[in-house]
Formats: sequence, C-alpha cells, structure tokens
Amino acid sequence: MIVSGQKEHQLIEETFKDQIDHQIDHPAVISKKLEQSGQFMEAVRSLIDLCGDDPDRDGLQETPYRVLKAFLEYTEGYREDPKLHLAKTFDVDHDHKELVLVKDIEFYSICEHHFAPFFGVAHVAYLPNEKITGLSKIARMVDGYARRFQVQERLTKQIADAVEEVLEPQGTMVVLEAKHMCMCGRGVKKADASTTTMSYRGIFEGRADLRAEFLSLLK
Repeated sequence: MIVSGQKEHQLIEETFKDQIDHQIDHPAVISKKLEQSGQFMEAVRSLIDLCGDDPDRDGLQETPYRVLKAFLEYTEGYREDPKLHLAKTFDVDHDHKELVLVKDIEFYSICEHHFAPFFGVAHVAYLPNEKITGLSKIARMVDGYARRFQVQERLTKQIADAVEEVLEPQGTMVVLEAKHMCMCGRGVKKADASTTTMSYRGIFEGRADLRAEFLSLLK
C-alpha cells in the first residue's frame, strides 16, 4: 500500500471537505481517498519512467503530487451541482421579456478521451418568462459543468438543460467555441482547428429569425 504524506492528507481533506463532513465514517473516507491518491501518484511515477525520464531526478520528484493536485482542481465540478448557481432568481416585469445574452464566458475543461485540455468561450442566451438570474451565476454554472471530464457536445447540452430546468424561460440557446489539444497538439496536429457546438430549446427551435439574431450578436 502507498503511504501518503502530510501534504496529501491536507489536500484530500480540503478537496473533499463537503463530502467528508456529511459522512458519519469520515476517517474511512479519508483513508480510501489517501490510498487512491498514493496509487495515482505511483502511476504517474511509472508513466514518467515509461516515457523515458527519471522520476527521482530533481525536477520530477514533486511532479506526481502536483499532477494529483492539478487534476483535483480540473475536476472540481464533480463536487457541486452547477445548476444550483441559477437558483437565485428575480421576477421579471411582464413587459420586459427581451433576449438576455452573456457571451465570451471563458471555460477550461478536460477531454475525457485523452485527458487533454480543451478551452474556449461559451455564449448563453435565454428569453425570460417569469424569472431571470444574476449574470455571474451563468458564468459559475458554465464553470461547474466544464470542470469535469467532458466532451464539448455534452457540455453544451448540460448548460442549455440547466437554464431550461431552473429558469423555465421561453427559450434557451447556447453556443460553445473551443480548441482541443487532443487535436491541435497530437494526432492530426491541426493547431488552427476549432470546434463550434450549438444547443437550443423552446421558442428558438421554431424561430430561425431568433436564432439568426442570437448568432449575429456573437460577431
């Protein structure tokens, strides 16, 4: 069994604090997480060796811990329900039901196929019905879904579904534009390639004019 040090213990306690606090048998939870962390770090050492370097040389000795810490940060979206960011709502006047658009929301995610980064911007729009939410809440919701092992297509859908479920608007439209390092930095190595995905709900489905208006605002 891999024995983890004080830094790993502190990292696990801080990362999974909310989960641990709700566990009656939290020492066992910590013990399991520490064991998994040790196994992961040993695997990173083996990977370094497999790739042709020495995991014991000066620049790489702390790398397994750094990789563990980084991946726990990359995937912090698993430890929240992102749509809850939208739960704080405000009533909207009946005579004010125009398009709400938050665009160029930067996001960073991890491709679930290669564990390579993909990143870009999200554009989220909705036509209010009875409720609106704070603009920053939309950005936080996007981050919550992005900070997971993802594919861009699912991420786009999850964002649209969350807006639909919580805000119950007349319609929702989401566009994501991203660069994928699994395509730009390896494989076909097309550094200038980008991917655009789109998802729309409600009134946008039957109104090409509204979709065109939304897309024109992105230019």
